[in-house]
Amino acid sequence: MAEAGTGFLEQLKSCIVWSWTYLWTLWFFIMLFLVYILRVPLKINDNLTTVSMFLNTLTPKFYVALTGTSSLISGLILIFEWWYFRKYGTSFIEQVSVSHLRPLLGGVDNSAPSAASAAGGDADSNRQSVSECKVWRNPLNLFRGAEYNRYTWVTGREPLTYYDMNLSAQDHQTFFTCDTDHLRPADAIMQKAWRERNPQARISAAHEALELNECATAYILLAEEEATTIVEAEKLFKQALKAGEGCYRRSQQLQHHGAQYEAQHRRDTNVLVYIKRRLAMCARKLGRTREAVKMMRDLMKEFPLLSMFNIHENLLEALLELQAYADVQAVLAKYDDISLPKSATICYTAALLKARAVSDKFSPEAASRRGLSTAEMNAVEAIHRAVEFNPHVPKYLLEMKSLILPPEHILKRGDSEAIAYAFFHLQHWKRVEGALNLLHCTWEGTFRMIPYPLEKGHLFYPYPICTETADRELLPSFHEVSVYPKKELPFFILFTAGLCSFTAMLALLTHQFPELMGVFAKAFLSTLFAPLNFVMEKVESILPSSLWHQLTRI
Repeated sequence: MAEAGTGFLEQLKSCIVWSWTYLWTLWFFIMLFLVYILRVPLKINDNLTTVSMFLNTLTPKFYVALTGTSSLISGLILIFEWWYFRKYGTSFIEQVSVSHLRPLLGGVDNSAPSAASAAGGDADSNRQSVSECKVWRNPLNLFRGAEYNRYTWVTGREPLTYYDMNLSAQDHQTFFTCDTDHLRPADAIMQKAWRERNPQARISAAHEALELNECATAYILLAEEEATTIVEAEKLFKQALKAGEGCYRRSQQLQHHGAQYEAQHRRDTNVLVYIKRRLAMCARKLGRTREAVKMMRDLMKEFPLLSMFNIHENLLEALLELQAYADVQAVLAKYDDISLPKSATICYTAALLKARAVSDKFSPEAASRRGLSTAEMNAVEAIHRAVEFNPHVPKYLLEMKSLILPPEHILKRGDSEAIAYAFFHLQHWKRVEGALNLLHCTWEGTFRMIPYPLEKGHLFYPYPICTETADRELLPSFHEVSVYPKKELPFFILFTAGLCSFTAMLALLTHQFPELMGVFAKAFLSTLFAPLNFVMEKVESILPSSLWHQLTRI
């Protein structure tokens, strides 16, 4: 019996929900008709007459008190809403309406993440420690002489900050020098050259080193900073490769003869990998993409342990240029692993591949009517995952914010990484039909899914607090740094703020000009009720006056 009663109540509730969802217009007209039929017993006409007489007898003091009280109440609501939002990250009125009223009206809350995904996010957060603001070498950094300096010549602006170039100098000293450099005159000169702040002094030192010996690092410096075109840089890197391979073979034979030889071999390995990688990037920039892909694959096979260079990100970009999406997926399957550090390239490339499967036929209107298919849901979840990792990227991909030249170093999950990714990958998103449209329709939904405050994260480790400061150091002063987007103010807070301001202005005007505001208030109320009076007159003219008596007889 209890189950039957519960089933009946559920059916009754579903019928009411269905009726309010689809037949609200009919309900409205039925209620309007009942009000008209019951106008005599309810004395509606007399009450309206009494109300109009009451409004005509109101004094200006009443309007002053009314507007002042309304302003006070709306101000108190605004203060409470703001406090609740600061503490819990959502509007109290909005939460009540979504949690209690929306289910009664037939709505379904889809913004809450599933229990499985939440559990996965917690496990992921536990696996990964809180990240500091570690700065990474940009895998796709440009050439100073052939690209950054050309930008300076054209615009007069410096695209690189001193902090960024200082980090590069430290990288060069780490990768291209060792303790035995003082034993070879050319390497000793280059050891000093990498510490020079003046570009011309570095270039002069490189030429001086080449006069003594075929020095691979001297060729590297000239290719990076003196060459004004990619073609010139490639020629110098080929000369560097010839010298670097000789040094690498010699040090490889002696690497087990002592700690000094081991350090020298490590340095020669870094130099050789750097040269081959930059040669592959030259080939990619000169349009020889297939050659670049082969060079990158060979490099990754030859030196599989040197993951610090992130050569797979160069490979992903080149494969996307070839539209070899199956190869891109194979690379992602290897590097998009839970134990490896993520990057915007990994996350957004995965999102692009999943969006590609549905984006050409995706329509927001159709999806809202029929719901998302499995493939569309996977694409949306991949976009949400990518946006949570780096929320700055979509504005660059959607061209809501202008791009600049990427820095030589990036901060993962920061604005600098977003610029570096979008600078090279925007064309790949544009090439996939509908991908940017799908991104535009779905990316903002991520911020409704992430727990508040946003620094907690959902799928990834907490967002570093110092990102904005580090990005301002990496990016030039003329660029407006994108700050991690906070949750926007809910509608009800904005509404109560506008209501409070409006009623406060009315209270002030009523206090200053009470009689004039009284005239305005009466005119406004008469105008407001004019359509209702017009409808009532038309209804009375159509229906017979004895209809109520006939209904009571029945």
